[in-house]
Amino acid sequence: MGILIVLLLYSCVAQKKHTELQATLNTCQENLKETNADKLILETNLENSKNRIFQLESQIEYFKITNTNLLERLSDLSVVSKSGAESIQKSLEALNEQNKYIKDLTSSIQRKDSLNLVLVMNLKRSLDDFDDEDINIEVKKGVVYVSISDKMLFRSGSYFISDRAKIVIGKIAKIINDHKELDILVEGHTDSVPIHTECLDDNWDLSVKRATSIVRLMQTEFNVQPSRMTAGGRSEYVPKATNETVEGRALNRRTEIIILPKLDQFFELLKPPVVTVD
Repeated sequence: MGILIVLLLYSCVAQKKHTELQATLNTCQENLKETNADKLILETNLENSKNRIFQLESQIEYFKITNTNLLERLSDLSVVSKSGAESIQKSLEALNEQNKYIKDLTSSIQRKDSLNLVLVMNLKRSLDDFDDEDINIEVKKGVVYVSISDKMLFRSGSYFISDRAKIVIGKIAKIINDHKELDILVEGHTDSVPIHTECLDDNWDLSVKRATSIVRLMQTEFNVQPSRMTAGGRSEYVPKATNETVEGRALNRRTEIIILPKLDQFFELLKPPVVTVD
């Protein structure tokens, strides 16, 4: 009995030790599993870090190459800027001069157009008492034309001005004297019918003498400064209508008083600025 009791006690103790050992073993195995899992995580993180480092190194290398290229291009641009700076500056100055010229020319044209409108209105108002068939006032080529028929100014084949014509010329001269900044060109025109008399050689001669008669009248009786006036003859070579009909020839026999800007100022205005660009 005593031996049996001893054996039972020993068996209980052994069983307890075995259970404790098994529990310890299980704990070690769990710890080992966790350690292996942590190791795997660390190894994965390490691999990811290596990949990230590789990517960053690749980006750094790309930026180095890009930066080198940019520096090279910047260097080229610097060379171009130094060598071309003066030429670019002159080009900009030329553009500025051209823009100023265009603005000035546009402003002058607008002023001239406004002045032409005033002249036309004043002339038409002043000559309102006369027949429109004998006097035509219009703007052509940017200047004012006053076209007066032959029958109002002269007798046929003559360059002596009629008394009625002097009234017309006087009204025109008054308006001309109100605008000292303008010049006057008087042109005589004829039809194509030949003429030859003791006083006239041909239509050229007649057209010129009619123009000078108008200019002389404006100077001597209406005080228009002679330096402002030019007289010219166009003979039959600038017709307004056909010379094949009576009506057409009547239209062609005319004197035109052309009111225009002073020629020196006009040509100066049209002259573009001179800017040299190397």
